[in-house]
Order: sequence, then structure tokens, then C-alpha cells
Amino acid sequence: MFCFLLAYNACALYNFPMRKNEIPSAYYECSRDIDPNMLARHGYKLILFDLDNTLDPYAVKEPTEEAKAMKERFVSASLRLMIASNNKGKRVGHYADLLGIEYRCWMLKPFAFRLRKLIKKLGYKKEEVVLIGDQIQTDVKAGNRAGITTILVEPLDPSIEPPWTRWNRRFDKPKRAKLKEQGLLKPLE
Repeated sequence: MFCFLLAYNACALYNFPMRKNEIPSAYYECSRDIDPNMLARHGYKLILFDLDNTLDPYAVKEPTEEAKAMKERFVSASLRLMIASNNKGKRVGHYADLLGIEYRCWMLKPFAFRLRKLIKKLGYKKEEVVLIGDQIQTDVKAGNRAGITTILVEPLDPSIEPPWTRWNRRFDKPKRAKLKEQGLLKPLE
């Protein structure tokens, strides 16, 4: 399995064409730059956030004031927020409880089956859901495979991350560069 993943990800380093599921619906420099009122006007109702380096840096164990303020902006726009993370339940649960939002952990992104199941269980249509995350390899692929809108953001602090995320970043970086070069990283219109 590891050899397959290595070969699969190595394609990013050698000018292979971008796969459709690697292209986000939209791009913002930071998750905090996203206008929740604009999302509401587009008909979105459920906003799924990745936790690490999207809501707050990986090393931050409790919500920062910036994350709390962002949450309030989204809630005031009548949007339902939820963390959808690959991280462990204890870390995600502690953070989400302090922030006052729902969460799901061990989402197994880039696979989409848990996202699809969650969306169906919560009673939303795919067109009403957005996934916001900082990795093409996990967040964008999972969201696109689930048929929902994906928003890619830059990681808040990539200097402190676990080894598997640093590994993914090696492949993420050339893909981002290619997306920028092709003009495919733009905000929602």
C-alpha cells in the first residue's frame, strides 16, 4: 500500500496532468478571509472545516480568539459549522467543545464515503455543503469525490506538523503551483 501511495503521489513531482478531483471549487489565502454571508447567498447551509492548519495551527490545542470570532461570523450568517478532521477524537472533541461546534473525527480523507454518509445522515443536499481545508491530498480530494464544494486555503502554520502531513505537503506544493499557473485558484464568485 505504501508503495502505491508513493508512486501515486510522485506523479505530482513530474508534470503529470492535474486530476479533476485535485482542483478546488475555490481558493482563499486564509479561512478567515471567507465571507460567510457570501456562502449563505450561494445557498450553502453546512460548512465543514478541517481543523489543523485551517481553523487553527496544528500545535494549538484550544480555539484562538480569531477562530472564535470566525465561528461567530459564520453562525450569525445562519450557517451550520462542523469540524471534519482526520485527527483523533480526543484532540478534535476537546477543541470543538471549546469552540461550541459539532465535529466528526477519523474522516479518512481523501476517501469520501464518510463525508457522503455524514451529509446524508444530517439531511443536506450536496449542493448545500462546503468543505474548507488546507490540503489538496486530503480535503480537496475527499470533498470533490463526495460531490460537494471545496475551498482550499493556505495552511496557517506549516512549520509545525506531523510527519505524514509534511509528507503530503511535498506533493501539495507543486500541485498548488500548477493550479496557480493555470489560473484555477480563485475565490467563489
